[in-house]
Amino acid sequence: MTQREQESGLPEGTTVIGSSVLREVKVEDAVGMVLAHDLTQILPGTFKGRLFRKGHRVAEADIPKLKDIGKEHLYAIELAEGDLHEDDAALLMAKALAGENIAFGEPHEGKVTLKSEIGGLAAIPKEVVDAINAVGEIALATVVNHRVVRQGEALAATRVIPLIVPEEKVRRVEEIAEAYRARHEGRSPLSVRPLKRMRAGLLTTGSEVFSGRIEDKFGPAVAAKLEALGSELAEQRFAPDDRHTIVKEIRYFLAQGYDMILVSGGMSVDPDDRTPGAIAAAGADIVSYGTPMLPGSMLLFGYLEGVPIFGLPGCVMHDPYTSFDVLLPRVLAGDEIGRQDIVSMGYGGLHR
Repeated sequence: MTQREQESGLPEGTTVIGSSVLREVKVEDAVGMVLAHDLTQILPGTFKGRLFRKGHRVAEADIPKLKDIGKEHLYAIELAEGDLHEDDAALLMAKALAGENIAFGEPHEGKVTLKSEIGGLAAIPKEVVDAINAVGEIALATVVNHRVVRQGEALAATRVIPLIVPEEKVRRVEEIAEAYRARHEGRSPLSVRPLKRMRAGLLTTGSEVFSGRIEDKFGPAVAAKLEALGSELAEQRFAPDDRHTIVKEIRYFLAQGYDMILVSGGMSVDPDDRTPGAIAAAGADIVSYGTPMLPGSMLLFGYLEGVPIFGLPGCVMHDPYTSFDVLLPRVLAGDEIGRQDIVSMGYGGLHR
């Protein structure tokens, strides 16, 4: 026993956490006892999950199973005022954080998982996650901000580290969440943003493709990326390595009223690569030519009379994840991409 337990006059086998008390009971003597928390079973390489649920009443037949998972004792909890059970705390945190298009259920093994109700873009501010995890004795694990998530996919989980936690810890989480809402027009810290359905025009440049000497690979690759996010490649046209022709075709796509213009090929620094100059000559405001990300460092992004326009490097044809795959979902979510958005792509931007 600890000195505190001795001084309190509590019997041996009793643990004090804060002002709450855990009373230890041998499993052989626990028949009829109600479990105070979930009990997990781990079968390496086969199974990890809940063997007994919180609230389960222990029966004689349960004793061998409890011993199989290493339980020689169970605990009865006497919660003091101002303390919270792990399940209650995790659920309160989930309620405080969850926003638009997020659902969650009951605690499972002391954890509440938050899932996306739609396919969309995760909105998870890192500063909020860091502030919550700095509170101590509680945990918030999330996917990264701006990640594309599927309907039903988990994007965050709340958990309490000890079985019992001071209520003030959870209140601090609620305060952090409320402060975020106050700064962001009532938006909750965790949400999923829907992706707009956009129609894109694709101009594939390169005399070798225009003349038919080689087969176009950009069209199928770009169409697949758009379709995976609920958008559409509405039209594809071809142009030789001629700046005047490329400008003319870009302006054609603008006149068609497409939501996005994509120009592929001719994005390197070779003298005969004319695409970046042609995009500028067509009247586009270039946010950035080049990104601090690999693959996709030669990507161009800008706006042509308010319409997003991409200059796509060759890696988009064959690499599964490039700078295009980072910026495309954000455009579909309605973000206005600025220079700082491009700059921030370098951290975690190596995907080779």
